[in-house]
Amino acid sequence: MYNVCVFCSSNLGDKPEYAKVATELGQLIAKQGFGMIYGGANVGLMRCCAEAAIQGGAEVTGVITTFLAQKHLTQQGLKELIVVETMQERKAKMAELADAFVIMPGGFGTLEETFEVLTAAQLGFHKKPVVFLNTLNYYSYLQQQLNHMVSSKMLLEPHSAMALFANTPQEVFALLKSYKAPVIEKWIDDIRRDNGHNV
Repeated sequence: MYNVCVFCSSNLGDKPEYAKVATELGQLIAKQGFGMIYGGANVGLMRCCAEAAIQGGAEVTGVITTFLAQKHLTQQGLKELIVVETMQERKAKMAELADAFVIMPGGFGTLEETFEVLTAAQLGFHKKPVVFLNTLNYYSYLQQQLNHMVSSKMLLEPHSAMALFANTPQEVFALLKSYKAPVIEKWIDDIRRDNGHNV
């Protein structure tokens, strides 16, 4: 089973297109015959995507903390609900189960999850694709920020390219299927030499 991990908001946002595209993504996950991994909640875009995937016949696994589960925020119809104690455990379990990551619009939590996964890819701990679903240009400013980090020599261009951007769910799956992780050292220059160290 190829499992797509979806990071997204527990809110619906200010435009109906966000929920519409989240539903389309869930439907396509099921149509592709993939499984879905996500945060286990029954609210916001998380619910839209998970319910669509479940209704389409996909095996959906939720990973949620005890704190959130006790608030009765868990989704019904899941193949499995994994309850953990901390947010750190939650992120680790989702990353462990996933073969790819799709990022829909979200807030602090979505970005935290995403950049932890991208950092791990940069360091070579995994070679899984990470795709931002850029609904209504939600992540266009972030894409510009990544370009600025590259031009400022804070980030290598091949590492910036690990963050893929798609405008539609259909484009997401095209990118997932064609992705090849770059093989490159992390460092832009010899930091040890520049700091006067010989080791």
